[in-house]
Amino acid sequence: MKFLFVHQNFPGQYLHLVRHLAQHGGHEVVFITQRRNADLPGVRKVVYKPRRNVAPQVHHYLRDAESAVLNAQQVARVALDLRKAGFVPDVMLGHNGWGEIWYLKDIFPEAPLIGYFEFFYRMQGADIGFDPSDPVTPDTAPRLRTKNLGNLLALDTVDVGQCPTQWQQSGYPRRYHPMLNVIHEGIDTRAVQPDPAARLLLKEKKLEIRAGDEVLTYVARNLEPYRGFPYFMRALPKILAARPQAQVLIVGGDEVSYGAKLPPGQTFRQKLLDELGDSLDLSRVHFLGKIPYPAFVKVLQVSRAHVYLTYPFVLSWSMLEAMSAGCLLIGSRTAPVEEVIHPGGNGLLVDFFSSDDIADRAIQALEDGRSFESLRRNARQTVIERYDLHTRCLPAHLRLLNALAPRRRRS
Repeated sequence: MKFLFVHQNFPGQYLHLVRHLAQHGGHEVVFITQRRNADLPGVRKVVYKPRRNVAPQVHHYLRDAESAVLNAQQVARVALDLRKAGFVPDVMLGHNGWGEIWYLKDIFPEAPLIGYFEFFYRMQGADIGFDPSDPVTPDTAPRLRTKNLGNLLALDTVDVGQCPTQWQQSGYPRRYHPMLNVIHEGIDTRAVQPDPAARLLLKEKKLEIRAGDEVLTYVARNLEPYRGFPYFMRALPKILAARPQAQVLIVGGDEVSYGAKLPPGQTFRQKLLDELGDSLDLSRVHFLGKIPYPAFVKVLQVSRAHVYLTYPFVLSWSMLEAMSAGCLLIGSRTAPVEEVIHPGGNGLLVDFFSSDDIADRAIQALEDGRSFESLRRNARQTVIERYDLHTRCLPAHLRLLNALAPRRRRS
């Protein structure tokens, strides 16, 4: 079969699916993206760039929409070139978030299109208004309603959609739920599993950390308020004072993925370090930055307890990977986390805004790791049963592809 994927940050959420299709069944896989510095064997990558930037005078409600139109236009031009060269996909898949899939059906009307729908913006029940320090203004509601133009256009364009979690699907208007399949990208539980012999060497500090040590971990793509970073940091002085042997491993960059940014040159990491000052024992707090995936897995495998905090927003893969690695999960009592974590069953829940609550749970977990063994086992079992790549998610993706592919091309 012939597959066309579109995602500006190759391969994005399609890593496992693209890799499988490229390696099995003799499929032809073409991927349209903006990213130049990554490749996968067997995948033909076509790089595009919008022809211009967003016009400075455009209304600020419409900046995202104009950026998406520019992306969609250029993707359509690339798709037209592919068609002229003889490539007509049997199935198309693409992320809706940056507009790239909007015009694909105009180039390939005969090819079914599966859209990836990650988040529908709304005033109640999600990230807006969640943090009291980020007040809602009279401008918020109309801005959000306009921001959903792309969601609504794509919902009218695709044949079917995909959402990674039930909670993310629930944010979309109910009339669209029948077309939105809930299929997670999948966690490779064979690659991410407990390892009692795991060791992590911090070369700069000449420190070796082993599974079984008192290790507290925190992971986010970037260290920012949407992932609870300030509240985690404010919990650390209490944790470190109570557990003098504890080491803290923090993975994440200094950029901002979601929410408001600080002034140029400032980072939330430095802001919190300045705020906490001498109350924080930096000899036991290790900022690892963005690290290669094998090192990330080692971080999880040496962890005694893992803190995952988030606004009511997109659920991070890292939380499920931590559970797969057998971590004791200390998660925020927010909707996307509560879909997965049942307190006292497969993890612990804390108040997102309470550094004391976070600290107390972490101290308890570090003090006696053995008393939480059943939660750690249950956490991994949850991921195996609901999110395993090989037995659950990848087969579900392939069933969806086969259901949409022309009958003569199914495999």
